[in-house]
Amino acid sequence: MTVPRFHCAMPLAVGARVDLPATVAQHAVRVLRLRQGDTLTLFTGAGGEFLARIAGIERLRVSVEVEQWRDIERESPLSVTLVQALQTGDKMDMTVQKAVELGVDRLLPVISRRSVLRLADQRAPRRVEHWRRVAAAACEQCGRNRLPEVAMPESLEHWLQRPPPPGALRLMLAPAASGSLARLSGPPAGGSIELLVGAEGGLAPDEARLAVLAGFLSVRLGPRILRTETAGLAALAAIQFLWGDLKEGTTDV
Repeated sequence: MTVPRFHCAMPLAVGARVDLPATVAQHAVRVLRLRQGDTLTLFTGAGGEFLARIAGIERLRVSVEVEQWRDIERESPLSVTLVQALQTGDKMDMTVQKAVELGVDRLLPVISRRSVLRLADQRAPRRVEHWRRVAAAACEQCGRNRLPEVAMPESLEHWLQRPPPPGALRLMLAPAASGSLARLSGPPAGGSIELLVGAEGGLAPDEARLAVLAGFLSVRLGPRILRTETAGLAALAAIQFLWGDLKEGTTDV
């Protein structure tokens, strides 16, 4: 049986006895039906993981004894930022979840001209907090011990005015582009990748021009036009296969 994993944003140390956060305790007891003596894995999100054992359960209060530290990382060798124009409905949740599974270390939601979803100032922090919880849950599932950053949304045009990180390979998905990922070289050693994906209607022509001026290379993903929720994930999978760690072994299904 797979040992359940939980993100715990709290100090942990071998030999300590701690109470799990309320939401973690509720999931462990009510959903997974864990009992006293069961083993679980805890990670803070800053790297590495702890093996712990449930020492006591009182209603929804769950105390654990931290037994072992394991210096295990499952991070991609690539530093990838997904710059995703806001999507409607549950599409953004799925994009965040699957992008985390595919190894991105930063997600930047941007507001493009064709973004149907518009976040008012008071709604944006709540949505970002929700996406951060989605990212944490994805880390629990896929085994990552470092939480990717989920940034606050901002205007795409405003973001494109910032200077790029040194050595960054900037890629923009465009169905009409002539180039492909297979024709490109990966980022230089110590460099990073920034992948820009438009919303449901794609990027507006002037946004695409600004991106090119900012150093983005236009690439396409084959002859078919992919939906926004498919395109970014397909590109991430291809990037990890070409230059990352996806071809190092098979994944469990």
